[in-house]
Amino acid sequence: MSRIDMLLQDLAPNGVHFKELGDVGDFIRGSGLPKSALTADGAPAIHYGQIHTYYGTWTRATKSFTEPALAARLRRAKPGDLIIATTSEDDAAVGKATAWIGEGEVAVSGDAYIYRHSLDPRYVAYFFQSDQFQGQKKRHITGTKVRRLSGDSLKTLRIPVPPIEVQEEIAGVLDHFTELEAELEAELEAELEARRRQYAHYRDQLLAFSESAERRWVTMPDISTNLDSRRKPVTKAAREAGDYPYYGASGVVDYVSNFIFDGDFLLISEDGANLLARSTPIAFSISGRTWVNNHAHVLEFRSYAERRFVEIYLNSMDLSPYVTGGPQPKLNQASLNKIPIPWPSPEEQQRIVGILDSCEALVKSLSEGLSAEFSARRRQYEYYRNRLLTFEKAVA
Repeated sequence: MSRIDMLLQDLAPNGVHFKELGDVGDFIRGSGLPKSALTADGAPAIHYGQIHTYYGTWTRATKSFTEPALAARLRRAKPGDLIIATTSEDDAAVGKATAWIGEGEVAVSGDAYIYRHSLDPRYVAYFFQSDQFQGQKKRHITGTKVRRLSGDSLKTLRIPVPPIEVQEEIAGVLDHFTELEAELEAELEAELEARRRQYAHYRDQLLAFSESAERRWVTMPDISTNLDSRRKPVTKAAREAGDYPYYGASGVVDYVSNFIFDGDFLLISEDGANLLARSTPIAFSISGRTWVNNHAHVLEFRSYAERRFVEIYLNSMDLSPYVTGGPQPKLNQASLNKIPIPWPSPEEQQRIVGILDSCEALVKSLSEGLSAEFSARRRQYEYYRNRLLTFEKAVA
């Protein structure tokens, strides 16, 4: 028998009462705090958008601050209050909550509610993540593109209210699960990053060519056929939905009912921040029937090895000497045609491509495996969280 079971047996032998949130607390709507009013120091402040993107189940410190004079005029959460984001673009996220357990008060923006209650704050925050809460809130969500929950609706949702000792014990157990989940995620990401660095090391070693008689250097017109003249942009409003991928500078942006390319090609970003960042590939292969707009160059090669070799090389190099446009980076066709590319023998190209394809496949396999492992652990965590928040109802 767990400690939680023993506490329930001693303190709630006849079951647990379920109460409406409005019966055990008050909902206070946040007030005007635009993003533009957030600062790096001053009075602690939480914007509703940060609950979606930054905060977890509870927090002792704020990411942002605001001017003390402004904070004094705004509604503020006190230690132990819940801060609830009541606006979102999807049903799953609306109603996401963070418990404020830091010192002092914190200013809260509009599109958020402060829930001031008599329960353990972490327990309530975990309840807002549970299937019980998610199931109840569905019928109260309003809006079309922007989904909303009102304070009046939240008041009617029912929460199990075990003795405070049980609430604290459950919160402690779930805090431990959350810590384990964060540790696992960090370990898996570190393992994946190590494999990515290993791949980059081998790639750079294999592509470390020098200006020598043993290596021929070429440009794009020497080794490929440019098909940019066949590209055709179509506005989103004019596209007819279908099954063919519609490519732009960063990959697939839509699916359309027709195609203009059929085969294997290399696409190279013509514009976009990724031309300089190198955080995402600027060159990628496509196959089959596709549509390509005018934000990506289209090149055709004689063989897979040639196309893949150029793709790998371009994604490894610094393109800044060939990119123009300042704040709007652009790699036009004239600049693309000036890029020197090392051109080893066909046998050497195949060897390099084969090694790096194998390395990349291992990284992809590891990434998929780690993602599956993390998803399985998260489902396990969610199962235990929902079990811990499930009680026998007290006999009236």
